[in-house]
Amino acid sequence: MGRVTTSDRRSVLRAGAGLVAGGTFAAACSPSGSPSGASASVAARHAPTSAPPTSATPAAKAAAPAPRAYPRQPVQITHGPRDRPRVALTFHGQGDPAVARALLGEAERHGARVTVLAVGTWLDEHPDLARRVLDGGHDLGNHTQRHLDVNAMSEADATAEITGCAERLRKLTGSIGTWFRPSRTAHASPLVETLARRAGYPHVLSYDVDSLDFTSPGAPAVARNVLGGIRNGSVVSLHFGYADTVAALPAVLDELDRRGLRAVTTTELIG
Repeated sequence: MGRVTTSDRRSVLRAGAGLVAGGTFAAACSPSGSPSGASASVAARHAPTSAPPTSATPAAKAAAPAPRAYPRQPVQITHGPRDRPRVALTFHGQGDPAVARALLGEAERHGARVTVLAVGTWLDEHPDLARRVLDGGHDLGNHTQRHLDVNAMSEADATAEITGCAERLRKLTGSIGTWFRPSRTAHASPLVETLARRAGYPHVLSYDVDSLDFTSPGAPAVARNVLGGIRNGSVVSLHFGYADTVAALPAVLDELDRRGLRAVTTTELIG
């Protein structure tokens, strides 16, 4: 993998490791809690100087894009075309909203666009974030209503998880979102795949690079996990809500720039 060891990058990564030692963020794979001192510090440190405007009345905005079918792609997509220098950074949307805004702002400062797969209960608690994602030029999709093990559910319960989040996205943005990713698994079971298509999602979005940021391995490890496996067409799994991710993202984006890899939305990657 390419080097990500300039003095500025080392400083960012050391700061992230220190934040993990000093406090934790609300986990993206568990119910979010109140912001900790560490999360507030990181959010303030990485907050954009000017963020795209949000709206308390998203219905007045144009509807968000709807899911598209790509006939040449499999139902479950793990990566995009390998012949173009583009990658998709995808974030599981849950956790401290201040951290989410910090990560979005950092991506935008680098000219990157990302994909956010939002949990329905998170949207219930922070409805303004749906429009914040879209106003930043990012993709917004469905990561189930409660982020439970959707593959282990009955047909009725799994349907409710998928359609519950889809209904919230439609209410907030006018669309069910551009992509669906199953919760607590990299790949959908045949049943969940069928239910997702029935709900209006022609494809299930998986990934070929896992940052493992949800294990809190430290910011340098998150950067290594991403940069060690990423290549043309890669789809990377990341999470909102972790100090390591916030601290690692600047170094990751700098290195992608150095390699000539452009971070785009999944829609742009696949399309």
